[in-house]
Amino acid sequence: MAPVRERVGLAMALACASAALGVGALACLALALRALLLAPGQWPWTPMLALALCTVAAFVLRLLAFDVSHHAAFRLEVLLRTQLAAHLARLPLGRAQALGAGPVAKVMHDDVQALHVFVADSTPLLARACAAPLAALAALLWLDWRLALAALAVPALGFALMALVVGGSREVSARYNAAREQVAAAIVEFVQAMPVVRTFDTGSASFGRYQAALAAYRQVLLQWYASVRFVARFSIAILSMLPTLAVLLGLGAWLLAGGRLTFDVWVAALLLGAGLAESLMPLMSLHHLIEKAKLSVGRIQRLLAEPPLPEVAAPGAQPQDASVVFDNVHFRYEAGGAPVLQGVSFTAPAGRVTALVGPSGAGKSTVARLIPRFWDVSAGRVLVGGADVRQMRADTLMQQVAFVFQDTFLFAGSIADNIRLGCPEASMDAVMAAARAAQAHDFIMALPQGYDSPAGERGVQLSGGQRQRITIARAILQGRPILVLDEATAFADPENEAALVQALAALMRGKTVLLVAHRLATVQDADQILVFDQGRLLEQGRHEALLARGGRYARLWHSWEQAQGWRLPGGQA
Repeated sequence: MAPVRERVGLAMALACASAALGVGALACLALALRALLLAPGQWPWTPMLALALCTVAAFVLRLLAFDVSHHAAFRLEVLLRTQLAAHLARLPLGRAQALGAGPVAKVMHDDVQALHVFVADSTPLLARACAAPLAALAALLWLDWRLALAALAVPALGFALMALVVGGSREVSARYNAAREQVAAAIVEFVQAMPVVRTFDTGSASFGRYQAALAAYRQVLLQWYASVRFVARFSIAILSMLPTLAVLLGLGAWLLAGGRLTFDVWVAALLLGAGLAESLMPLMSLHHLIEKAKLSVGRIQRLLAEPPLPEVAAPGAQPQDASVVFDNVHFRYEAGGAPVLQGVSFTAPAGRVTALVGPSGAGKSTVARLIPRFWDVSAGRVLVGGADVRQMRADTLMQQVAFVFQDTFLFAGSIADNIRLGCPEASMDAVMAAARAAQAHDFIMALPQGYDSPAGERGVQLSGGQRQRITIARAILQGRPILVLDEATAFADPENEAALVQALAALMRGKTVLLVAHRLATVQDADQILVFDQGRLLEQGRHEALLARGGRYARLWHSWEQAQGWRLPGGQA
């Protein structure tokens, strides 16, 4: 709220002034009635003119208050979403993934939107709902303190009952928001897993989880309703206009009959009492919005409190070359968790191709993702160009390393824009040259709009191999001295795989390449091969030397060769 505090304060001040003028209009109406009672034959021009002026001024100030509050809300929404996105980008990748897409989406969309609504609509209403009763009460006290106290007693009882409702609903509200997060996560999972759902379980398992989340959400709502329905409805009834008017009518009539109250004061008190009761009613709905905004602020603050990777002050360490060194690196995703890497040490020389191989779960991809500092090592050092990545500024490190991951991601823009990502100033000739090097030019030109063809959300318009080659073209275009390929050829078809590897080798000559691969045919020509198993570096060397050694790599190679000769068993007709 700090960036828009002044605007919100101005909006609330305008709303308070509008509320005071509204009560002033009621007071002018009371004066006009009093003048008519005292002099029936004379029209009360002065109080009626004041009534008109107060009404118009209150209306104008209320419009201005909402105009200012809406501008503040839009600014706050943009600032919060920008701040949240920037903070997420600074979190360790593992922590960002552990937070979950559903809860993070709820914070960035629902909670920020809830704050937008609160600032835009609720802050002027809150100010008005506080200022109008105070002004009406002050006017009532000036008229007759007995009627003022009677008018105050009725809403006091209503708010006492409402406090009981609030005290019992906080825990339910927390469970309600948790249930909503579960529903959101179940929806995301169900939609994203639709191909798997339709192929394997016809929706029974994933849809069952979605139904279970909905059932839990419904149960929380029913519990909340059962706990507050009577007291909430009773408090609303008390805070309505009729109970206050009934009390003022009865007490006023009794005082009037005893000669302790004049008729004109009684009528004025009835008008102001009605205004007092009417102005208190919005507080009922506003309380719910305030509690909802508090919960939203809490979740936003918790997300922003997630510790980012430490950043160094400018200028930070500068790389001297394009080498990559792991110096006795140990890594765990969480403190006290299972070790993922144990004592890994190697050097990837500048301008050379280093391949990382091993069975699934050996730690190859973790090694690749420690280079751009998606996580910080638990112990040891990762050096890029002789500089510890923890001592380099993020922008400096990113200028050194380009990536192609197994899980590709394309944005919904054009093919050309996806290739230009990170190099928006690149010419069309440079984009096409990168696509040719990645063996992507031909299939792009075959698309209806060529390089202007939309990739679709997450690249849905393209095959897996096509998406992979576009991300490779993106990395080629960036021209950074270190290239990390994490299973980059996983989706390449057999016809293009060898050509793709050759094109990358030719284009990346003079650059440092770290290639993570399961398909051993892609690493035969690497300058060195690192063999990992269970988080440890077991062997390193060239292909022929490792085969001659007869160790872990040789066994992996022979297993791979046997797999190439496997065929589906055929049946006899």
